[in-house]
Amino acid sequence: MNRRQLLQGISAAGAGALIPGPNAWASALTPNPATRRLIVVFLRGAVDGLSIVVPYSEPNYYRMRSTIAIAKPGSTGGAIDLDGRFGLHPALAPLYPLWKQGTMAFVHAAGSPDPTRSHFDGQDNIESGAPGQKAIADGWLNRLEGSLPADALLRAAPTRAVSIGAVSPRIFMGSNPVTTVASGATAVRPSVLDKPNVQEAFSSIYSDDHEMGSTFNEYVAARKNVVAALAAADPETMAANNGAPSSYAFAEDAARLATLMRRDPRVQLGFLAVSGWDTHANQGGAEGQLSNLLTPFARGMATLAQNLGPIYADTTIVVLSEFGRTVAQNGNGGTDHGHGNAMWLLGGNVAGGKVYGDWTGLEDAQLHEGRDLPVTTDYRTVLAQVCERHLKLPDSRLSDVFPSMPKLDNRISLING
Repeated sequence: MNRRQLLQGISAAGAGALIPGPNAWASALTPNPATRRLIVVFLRGAVDGLSIVVPYSEPNYYRMRSTIAIAKPGSTGGAIDLDGRFGLHPALAPLYPLWKQGTMAFVHAAGSPDPTRSHFDGQDNIESGAPGQKAIADGWLNRLEGSLPADALLRAAPTRAVSIGAVSPRIFMGSNPVTTVASGATAVRPSVLDKPNVQEAFSSIYSDDHEMGSTFNEYVAARKNVVAALAAADPETMAANNGAPSSYAFAEDAARLATLMRRDPRVQLGFLAVSGWDTHANQGGAEGQLSNLLTPFARGMATLAQNLGPIYADTTIVVLSEFGRTVAQNGNGGTDHGHGNAMWLLGGNVAGGKVYGDWTGLEDAQLHEGRDLPVTTDYRTVLAQVCERHLKLPDSRLSDVFPSMPKLDNRISLING
């Protein structure tokens, strides 16, 4: 069995695989309560940003979406007014208090400069942090982990980066250690690798192989840490939809990640993904398919913010998708693959209560290829500002995380401090 097979075996056991790094687990790590955190939430399937952050002041929005447009504020089922130009989908009402308190913002017409309409390529572009550069195998969040300021003990911690899901995502691919926690109730269920006799057997097998032995030891340490933190949590905070899985299981997964981060200051980077946003047919407006997805998602995002507790003040949450959707609805009452989209930012250091971005309007002449919201803000410039101003990544390291990134737009100040 080689190193890759060992990792695959750990993942198949459903017990939180660890992508190993060059350093071993340091059990004497001293918690650092001042650690700033970043959580990335990926909406897989290309969510419709024009229904999330509704440009209700644009006549063309209503002309091109005769049955799925979100009505203007003050109307039945209307958007929640944000700033006199844009409104929030009514299903996202649980998040409106965060907007009011100034810890939630949006960047509209943001996205990847690559024009692909392929889900696979679009997600790869976002997660690699290098649109169109297929030769780059690692993900930007893994590169960020290796670039952030940290003492040697924090850098060695196997729980410094945590992903919730069945497998480690593209965004976390790379040489730095990442702990993968299973989604839903399986996260803390005992697995075969939790049995002492199995652990002893693996330790014996790899006792003469330093690299693979370290990999397994790192996994055991990370798994023990994760289970202990979750087991100590209030059971009520771990439930969503009365314990039933939903996109639904997002609220439960969000609660798990928030609990881990709150209880273990070594967890600095987190990742969650939610699928189901490819609304080609019967998308609906204030009610319908999209609204039915946004309702539990809003509950999950509110749970994430609430369960972070006091560390919400030192956490930035970024929500993004591979690309947006067409301005015009199609013949099936849905929307097709588009281009520009809305990015979300939440957290204590976010300069919230504002819709950012270079908004050029929805008139026919302003649309990308005559059909889409254009990308006027490269998503990497938003992420780079979070890395630089929130996580204190040195300017000299930005290009390590985002190769070939365009120059930052200093006119947009998304992060305080």
